[in-house]
Amino acid sequence: MIYLDNAATTKTAPQAVEAMLPYFYEQYGNPSAVYSLGSSAKKAVNQAKRTLAGAIGAKPEEIYFTSGGTEADNWALKAAAGACAGKGRHIITTKIEHHAVLHTCEYLEKSGYEITYLEVDRDGLVDIEKLRSAIRPDTILISVMFANNEIGTIEPIGEIGALARENGILFHTDAVQAFGQIHIDVEALHIDMLSASGHKMNGPKGIGFLYIRSGIKLGAFIHGGAQERNRRAGTENVPGIVGLEAAAVTAMKRMEEKAAKESRLRDYLIERIEKEIPYCRLNGHRTKRLPGNVNFSFLYAEGESILIMMDMKGICVSSGSACTSGALDPSHVLLALGLKQEEASGSLRLTLSEENSREELDYTVESLKEIISRLREMSPLYEEFLKSCGREEKED
Repeated sequence: MIYLDNAATTKTAPQAVEAMLPYFYEQYGNPSAVYSLGSSAKKAVNQAKRTLAGAIGAKPEEIYFTSGGTEADNWALKAAAGACAGKGRHIITTKIEHHAVLHTCEYLEKSGYEITYLEVDRDGLVDIEKLRSAIRPDTILISVMFANNEIGTIEPIGEIGALARENGILFHTDAVQAFGQIHIDVEALHIDMLSASGHKMNGPKGIGFLYIRSGIKLGAFIHGGAQERNRRAGTENVPGIVGLEAAAVTAMKRMEEKAAKESRLRDYLIERIEKEIPYCRLNGHRTKRLPGNVNFSFLYAEGESILIMMDMKGICVSSGSACTSGALDPSHVLLALGLKQEEASGSLRLTLSEENSREELDYTVESLKEIISRLREMSPLYEEFLKSCGREEKED
């Protein structure tokens, strides 16, 4: 099997698994208990907060553990909306956010909030001047993802954060795809809230965190206990927290080396596809993109058929977000870039890890060439397209 869907989830790092095991069998105490078995679990939780805070330039007391990125996004938006309702009910986000943000915004709209969904350019970048123009006296929150989960485009987070701070507006960023992949400094980037998830960066599933800058008074998201300083009730997932910490430590130590290798593999794959498969389009910014992200649209080839045929060859890829798997509609991200429905429907996302090799990518390209060619041979639209191209050449 060749695994090229690391934006959906990643293999749990051996360091994370090793760190977690004692907290299942030996150090299994409840962190809220007063006896030593509970205290040792509490110490592990607090140490993980210190580690994760250091990874993003935050303070330990600004880290709150969640079940993952979706919960963190929900908490940030709903709590910020409620806390700032007296000031206003206007929120700004983008059309290419993860559905954890978009669906939460839809929920808030039903509760009387007004949402501005910013358009992005052809590469998926937010226009700072358009953002500036969208700000109103009653704007209370800006939420823009750090890096897009489908096309890999990295947004100008520092500029967005500075603009939000300048106008006294809270700024949240969904950094699920960015944390552990690229450097993040919440202070330098003027980030007020940040969502992260463990399983996107070789940690376990079911664990993530929300960074909330000190001084921001957000209400509790889950009620029922005093955990997480009365803001997120429920017994802490100690094995998951310890595994997330271990994965983060490993990621931070090797970030530059890993990013360099993945970028080389990414660029090699992009170059081969562009040279050897006609009528394709690279989606996302060519250079301002995550190290391992490759996203292409192939004209006259249906995305779901590509996925099935690639799977038959032992290659795991996707056509977009794993959270919308099975959806018949084309990617909302690709449509927001200005792609036509038929272009967006023939899209493929390949997200690499440092464990992938050039040999695997060579096999992937050869398989993809064969599959795209076979699908186009069966497409009457492609036949008509070739005929029209021939007529145009004769006319020229």
